[in-house]
Amino acid sequence: MSLRAGIVGLPNVGKSTLFNAITNQKILAANYPFATIEPNVGVVIVPDERLDFLNQMYEPKSLVPTSFEFTDIAGLVKGASSGEGLGNKFLSHIREVDAIVEVVRCFDDTNITHVEGEVDPIRDIEIIGIELILADLEVVENRLGRIGKKAKMSNDKETKMEVALLERIKEQLVQNKSIRSMEFTEEEDKFLRPFCFLTKKPIIYMANIDENQLGAEDNAYVKKVKEYALEEGSEVIVVCAKIEEELSELSGEDKLLFLQDLGIEESGLDQLVKATYSLLGLSTFFTSGTDEVRAWTFKKGMKAPQCAGIIHTDFERGFIKAEVTSFEDLKKYGSELKVKEAGRLRLEGKEYIMQDGDICLFRFNV
Repeated sequence: MSLRAGIVGLPNVGKSTLFNAITNQKILAANYPFATIEPNVGVVIVPDERLDFLNQMYEPKSLVPTSFEFTDIAGLVKGASSGEGLGNKFLSHIREVDAIVEVVRCFDDTNITHVEGEVDPIRDIEIIGIELILADLEVVENRLGRIGKKAKMSNDKETKMEVALLERIKEQLVQNKSIRSMEFTEEEDKFLRPFCFLTKKPIIYMANIDENQLGAEDNAYVKKVKEYALEEGSEVIVVCAKIEEELSELSGEDKLLFLQDLGIEESGLDQLVKATYSLLGLSTFFTSGTDEVRAWTFKKGMKAPQCAGIIHTDFERGFIKAEVTSFEDLKKYGSELKVKEAGRLRLEGKEYIMQDGDICLFRFNV
């Protein structure tokens, strides 16, 4: 299951530095707008201690963690929705991602130019928000212009439903409010997916601070971002992009020592990956054995056959049963045999809703 988050923000807020840390790739991170012109894509491992436990237990020939794709997108400027800067290219790249990670500058540094002249995180957030709203509004108005007359002249229920839905969205957008704050039925939600509305995508704010502020009380900029995010029900991760880039160069043990010296338990990037994973409603199931231990990403609410299909379409098509052990049971009893002896190995059918941490063996026949 390929899932992507787009890293966005105004120029010179630390996007590319953060991306370097996420993927450990050395892309251009320069002190001028549009240092990143084409989207840079990198894959990052989702940290999961359960996978480490399974690796020690089975000692497999192959260990495959689940992963997440991050795309670093060119810096946005005011007027992007009408083509300013790299506007149209920027917006088209955002439409392709599942979630948005917006990097917000929360530090002062006279050596790093701010495209708006001075640091103001809420203004920066609103600049991007307005551009995304205007871009969505253009999509809505263009579509209504094409089907509005048809809806009035015909009794086609689907067309009338679409017009009513888009009119409701338009009313939201003209008030400078994002679509993500609206509620939709399952049918409406499915209908809207092809539009790839920018402001419907879930968002996480990354408050990028100076390295001297790590572990200290939130500065005034961060407090403002957290207040803003709280009002719209979004999450804020506080990071120092420079430190995260340094951490990405270190091995596991050295990284832990560095974190301890900094007085923090978990890196900002690990927090980001976990938060993005949760934001998209994702969970993990495992397949395990001496040949391979592997983590698989699935959407919460998926049933056993659908999850089997993530491994191979034949598994879903010919699904019979799933042998399921919870990770907690395996950890508690210490082996598959003891789990079975304790009566904790389960046979689940087609209606079983997969749970995070399930360890599965799928039975199928094609």
